[in-house]
Amino acid sequence: MASITTPISQSQFKKPQLSILKTPKAHFLSLPMSSFAVKKTARMVVVSATTAAEKPKKRYPGEAKGFVEEMRFVAMKLHTKDQAKEGEKEPKGQPIGKWNPSFEGYLQFLVDSKFVYDTLERIVDKAAFPDYAEFRNTGLERSESLAKDLEWFKQQGHGIPEPSSPGISYAEYLEELSEKDPQSFICHFYNTYFAHTAGGRMIGRKVAEKILDGKELEFYKWDGELSQLLQNVRDKLDRVAQSWSREEKDHCLEETEKSFKFSGQILRLILS
Repeated sequence: MASITTPISQSQFKKPQLSILKTPKAHFLSLPMSSFAVKKTARMVVVSATTAAEKPKKRYPGEAKGFVEEMRFVAMKLHTKDQAKEGEKEPKGQPIGKWNPSFEGYLQFLVDSKFVYDTLERIVDKAAFPDYAEFRNTGLERSESLAKDLEWFKQQGHGIPEPSSPGISYAEYLEELSEKDPQSFICHFYNTYFAHTAGGRMIGRKVAEKILDGKELEFYKWDGELSQLLQNVRDKLDRVAQSWSREEKDHCLEETEKSFKFSGQILRLILS
């Protein structure tokens, strides 16, 4: 009985040994390979994300100082070289200093300008978009001042003409724009008011010397410190633009040339 039981016992002992050795080997080899692949993939994702984060953001001229500086930069590029050192346009016609303004033409310019300012101020008061309300009572308004000037001309015996095509066309365009495109409207608002405080004043002084015996009109006067009034509006414009996307800001800047076109048509009335 003893000689029969011994081989059976040995056979049963060896098989479990082989089975135990195979299983651990298979598991031991597969675990490190899987772990290495996961770590390598994770490392690649981290490197890729870091590279994207470190890619430099495109900067726009003037952007670091605020959106108003971006608008100023674009506007200055549209000036002629004799108007501003940053100007890129070639001068057309005579320089402003050599203009020969007509009295009737200047009066028409004032009438059309008032028509445009009336429209701008009405749009801001109505505020089809809430942001427009930010620009009520800024101190830069010109309608009331122009009304005083036109009354003065009337008292001097001059007939006051009706608004002409340049002023009417611009006012209609502003009305339409303000209802559907706030970024473009803000571009016109900025360029109209700020241009008048700079080049507009210079033109007014030159014209006054030639046909008004140097009289300074109310159109070129402001209540309070002009530099502070301008800074207050700059701050408001920058605040409003903070909520705009880059695409909306670019859209606003693209309207600058059209603003110059309309205002230039009104300005040329001085020479008519």
